[in-house]
Amino acid sequence: MKYKYLGNTGVQVSELCFGTMSFGGDADKSTSLAMYKMAREKGINFFDCANVYQKGLAEEYLGEFSQSERAELVLTTKAYFPFDEGVNSKGASRKHLFDSLHKSLKRLKTDYIDLFYIHRFDDNADLGDTMRTLDDMVRQGKILYPAVSNFSAWQVIKANSIARERGYSEIKCIQPMYNLVKRQAEVELLPMAESENLAVTPYSPLGGGLLSGKYGRDRKPDLGRLVANKMYGERYGEKINYDVAEAYTNFALEQGYNPVSLAVSWVASRRGVTAPIIGARNPRQLEDSLASVDIQMTGELRREIASFSPEPPPATDRNEEKSEFNYGAVLKK
Repeated sequence: MKYKYLGNTGVQVSELCFGTMSFGGDADKSTSLAMYKMAREKGINFFDCANVYQKGLAEEYLGEFSQSERAELVLTTKAYFPFDEGVNSKGASRKHLFDSLHKSLKRLKTDYIDLFYIHRFDDNADLGDTMRTLDDMVRQGKILYPAVSNFSAWQVIKANSIARERGYSEIKCIQPMYNLVKRQAEVELLPMAESENLAVTPYSPLGGGLLSGKYGRDRKPDLGRLVANKMYGERYGEKINYDVAEAYTNFALEQGYNPVSLAVSWVASRRGVTAPIIGARNPRQLEDSLASVDIQMTGELRREIASFSPEPPPATDRNEEKSEFNYGAVLKK
């Protein structure tokens, strides 16, 4: 396991981040503990969580498992999505964020959280107030670094512009969706993060299991996230995604790679990515994702895998800028 700097924080994290969304859900407590121990034995020191994962149970498990070695770890959690039926039990308001943070600290059995993510941009909350709230949390020692998930590039830049203007703590890490069939992050988010020296921890490197080798044009398992969860079914349901999955899986197997390991390695190899978030329902599944660090992802191999899915157009939508047929220099890839 290699370690990389988390943006410009000076903190080093493992090249893989273990996501605990299955804790208390698909994985019972003993299975969750087995996966936690496996991740630690492999050298992972970076663990991702959220308050809404199993209504706080994932945080409770992670807090219990990590308590004896807290100082060695980088722990994250998130707030935004509804936790209960209360009218203020959602969003990025000062009230909700403080309430969520204090409850997460208690469940995680810790005095501070390394990365505290806003789980989604709040269209109804003043962004300046949200940034001030995060800054107050930093000054109180309850979080070390503000972070965001599912933000667009302009939203991140606006947040940090406000922070710089007012002397608040800045966003240090972003968490976008990124995998072979969801490549929108390549257009603006990843270049923005490189330019601003922000850490990037992409989630869903397997596309909700789509790239695991179990799916194809006419092939679906009886069980799985894409089958059982309507949100994931909607997210990845387009026919082209299954075409990509089949072509990719055939290639991986023909070349002697495990599709899971290769998919994670492909995401990890993208310039600007700090650590993909891997997850699993059981230790056997986790083994394949952990094995991604053993793959040597060459530029040629990365390009060949990328060819199975449509490359998103540049932010200007001028496709000719990627060719010699334009007014200026060819865009750097």
